[in-house]
Amino acid sequence: MTTTERPGTDAEHLRTRIAAELERTRARTASLTDAVDDHDLVRQHSTLMSPLVWDLAHVGNQEELWLVRDVGGRDPVRRDIDDLYDAFKQPRRDRPSLPLLPPAEARAYVRTVRNKVYDLLDGIRFTDRPLVEDGFAFGMIVQHEQQHDETMLATHQLRDGVPVLDAPPPPEPRAAVAGEVLVPAGPFTMGTSTDPWALDNERPAHTVDLPAYLIDAAPVTNGDYRAFIADGGYEQSRWWSETGWRHRVDAGLSAPLHWRRDGDGWAYRRFGRWSAVRDDEPVVHVCWYEAQAYAAWAGKRLPTEAEWEKAARWDPATGRSRRYPWGDEDPTAAHANLGQRHLWPAPVGAYPAGASPLGVHQLIGDVWEWTAGTFHGHPGFTAFPYREYSEVFFGAEHRVLRGGSFGTDRSACRGTFRNWDYPIRRQIFSGFRCARDAGE
Repeated sequence: MTTTERPGTDAEHLRTRIAAELERTRARTASLTDAVDDHDLVRQHSTLMSPLVWDLAHVGNQEELWLVRDVGGRDPVRRDIDDLYDAFKQPRRDRPSLPLLPPAEARAYVRTVRNKVYDLLDGIRFTDRPLVEDGFAFGMIVQHEQQHDETMLATHQLRDGVPVLDAPPPPEPRAAVAGEVLVPAGPFTMGTSTDPWALDNERPAHTVDLPAYLIDAAPVTNGDYRAFIADGGYEQSRWWSETGWRHRVDAGLSAPLHWRRDGDGWAYRRFGRWSAVRDDEPVVHVCWYEAQAYAAWAGKRLPTEAEWEKAARWDPATGRSRRYPWGDEDPTAAHANLGQRHLWPAPVGAYPAGASPLGVHQLIGDVWEWTAGTFHGHPGFTAFPYREYSEVFFGAEHRVLRGGSFGTDRSACRGTFRNWDYPIRRQIFSGFRCARDAGE
């Protein structure tokens, strides 16, 4: 890891940045957990999700394990709860039956851990070992907590009861975006070896040579997807893989999650409020099998991971790969719909400043985009700092999503960032765009 992609190399500057990121992240966690009463915190809103209070104490426990004990070399705060908050030992469906910390105790625990982290941060030398170089361990913990914040946001979407979250609507379209974009044949650099807080599955940078292909200029919209439904897309097995059709039948899929018929149209439930489905918004809450079936119906396919990343990062003027479609600078409100600033995807054309040089829009934010491939390490992958972050999930069971959603924080989203999940998952903020070979 180097400091080449981080402005400034001064240790005090880095300490200030880390402290600000920790504080900003914890404020989001508090907003998601303070929004409901203790009863809602401890109950399980879906068997797919943990009780919110489990997520709260889990982020504190991970912070204790990595920053207090490992980086800081301090005595444990609560070694007795390590197993309770081990995600590998405790399946989500079983977590409500565990002797979890009650809300007040969980809040006190995460405060104690955070105070110890602030205390030890002043004495850290960011060159002692790879785990702390460029503040990596702190960045890993920030990203981990933000990932759980997005998970808690998804839990709020599954929650019954009066609405408790609010945010202004996303911006209206500022540009007309339609059709496909040609990405010319040739090599590009995929992944990174220099981004200081990039996680192990994003590394190392390597060259991938792709034939020419076409990719949608925007994510598939609700209007596009409604046409698939209206044309009997859920009723015709010819559009589905054998496994996908079996899942469609077994799960009774007939529309995206949280949709229901509303007269001649559709309504969509967003965090406890029903509203009419808006045709120019990216479709969200569809599984990989639904995305694959739509693409087949449209005469296309899902993009490979490499195709998605080249469209998002490759600069035809220089041949280099950018950190984001618009360049190397961090996202702002003008670039992308990120960070729970809004509570649903922005309509297509809302972020022209975030488009790639080739004119591909909304690759970052709005909806996670399913890609064709399964989850594997890049060539030369090395697990760091532990196998359980990425490597144990490699294999055919998980499909890769790229680009982040409206619920993804900027710290956990960049052009190289990789997410993964089972192909049946729909509770996540998942959508997609299509691609096809240039010669078709």
